[in-house]
Amino acid sequence: NGKLDRQALPAPDRSRRGKDGEHLEARTEAEETLAGIWREVLGLGHVGITDNFFELGGDSILCLQIVSRVHRKGMRLTPRQVFENPTIAGLLEVMDGAPPLEAEQGLVTGPVPLTPVQHWFFDQELAAPHHFNQAFLLEPAAPLDAGLLRRAVERLTVHHDALRMRFHRDAAGWHQVNAGPGGPVPVVHLDLAGLGPVLVPRAVEAVAEQLQKSLDLTRGPLLRVALLTSGPAGPARLLILVHHLVVDGISWRILLEDLQEVYSGLLRGEEPSLPAKSTSFRSWAHRLRDYAAREDVVQALDVWTSPERVQIRPLPADHPEAEDLQGAAHTVVASLDPEETQALLQEVPRAYQTQINDVLLTALALALAAWTGEPRFLVDLEGHGREEIFEGIDLSRTVGWFTTMTPVVLDVAGVTGDPGAALKAVKEQLRRVPARGIGYGALRCLSPSPEIRERLRSLPRPELVFNYMGQLDSTVAAHASLFRPAREGGGPLVDEQGARAHRLQVGGQVMHKCLQLSLTCGGKRYDTATVDDLMARFVAALRTLIDHCRSDAAGGYTPSDFPDVDLSQEELDGLLEEIEEIDALGGGNAA
Repeated sequence: NGKLDRQALPAPDRSRRGKDGEHLEARTEAEETLAGIWREVLGLGHVGITDNFFELGGDSILCLQIVSRVHRKGMRLTPRQVFENPTIAGLLEVMDGAPPLEAEQGLVTGPVPLTPVQHWFFDQELAAPHHFNQAFLLEPAAPLDAGLLRRAVERLTVHHDALRMRFHRDAAGWHQVNAGPGGPVPVVHLDLAGLGPVLVPRAVEAVAEQLQKSLDLTRGPLLRVALLTSGPAGPARLLILVHHLVVDGISWRILLEDLQEVYSGLLRGEEPSLPAKSTSFRSWAHRLRDYAAREDVVQALDVWTSPERVQIRPLPADHPEAEDLQGAAHTVVASLDPEETQALLQEVPRAYQTQINDVLLTALALALAAWTGEPRFLVDLEGHGREEIFEGIDLSRTVGWFTTMTPVVLDVAGVTGDPGAALKAVKEQLRRVPARGIGYGALRCLSPSPEIRERLRSLPRPELVFNYMGQLDSTVAAHASLFRPAREGGGPLVDEQGARAHRLQVGGQVMHKCLQLSLTCGGKRYDTATVDDLMARFVAALRTLIDHCRSDAAGGYTPSDFPDVDLSQEELDGLLEEIEEIDALGGGNAA
């Protein structure tokens, strides 16, 4: 009859937050094990068993680290269980119900279907596809033994099958094959002692630049490790680079932790063993191909092809006809201080039940609106891609390139002057993305229907990409006893003559307890003042959102907080106001 039944509205799950003011310390061995893992991953001194993981600053990336470390302790846990039971007390009630893991523990070899992001890479037809890497240049905390390092890297290439991938091209396109172990271990040791202290840093960067260009997609290897020393007592550097086709941000967390564990064990004279494998990249790729044919995934096609996605205006540029090459890219950076960052991670989410991506993307949309005068934008949203869409699949310890790249519409029309309304609007826009966007790439690249693939490929692509890499402090801390980030550059990660895939690239990460933001654009398309202005607007909008969410005026729910009830934001706001009025009058039983 058009009326809302207040009693049918389920209460928000306040157990997710624990009891107000209650902090219960771990008492049992299992509670202390989980609390210890949470402290390590979240970088906190104290964690209670009723503390909410997400209100402590947790996110989906850290959730995968929690799952991985729990598995190292011989227990089973899934990311979904963390999202549904985000307290230690809640998890211990459900962990026994985690489904059994399907994972091949032996060597994985043979053909592997390309995943959507790998299709995206090859679709760009880069002139130098072998030069598209991710890398770490590290400073060892103590002298490294080159022989033990070689053995440790060899152990990693045997255990992590994706590091042995090879790619070849024929008339039908690019193909991926998981090779077996064998061949030279991709570790080199160069002593630069004869160059002197002034030239050594330059030599490190020169060697790094040469190695960045040295990978071979067809013959391999797709991994290079270089130990650069300057005499027995001089400073050393460790360069680890991997082609992006077989690694992503979460993979690095796994590889660096495993490298430290294996090397440290060998140094002690042990034969260290790594934890059990999680689901192989090959199994995931096969399952994803089947996923693209599922009826519910196909039904989401209307979401990806909606008219609003075609009607977005291009982003402005100072010099729109200028070429946009990797070598001419210009990056500006900005940071929040530790107090602001802590508020963003631990206080802001409570106001509107948000995640950090909701807040960062709201700030970005508000900054873009102020910069362009337009309220709607199409943004490629990068995600970690390790979504829990299949039973019995666990990717918490799997190395590979799982990234999803999903075009989402951000619309702040009518809410640019209201931080709370803007945050709620963008939050709901992101919640309406089906299955966190993994179906888009599956349909676009893997659908058995040529019509579906062509329909999606013909749509306009976003000019802007956004990627939040997560909190990296725990990653650095995990291997800090062996090495730490070096000061020098690790060489160009990509071919500098290659075309850039997006006009604007926005990134974020938490490092040294500070949110670090980056904005990269074509240096010939945009003047420096323009990029500086956009970054300043981004940071200002973010600070406005943080201040608002910490104020007494902030707070509220959105329809996605009540998934079992179909309500608009306006209906929900009216209903919640009615409930508050009734409760204030002591009439909580009224309908």
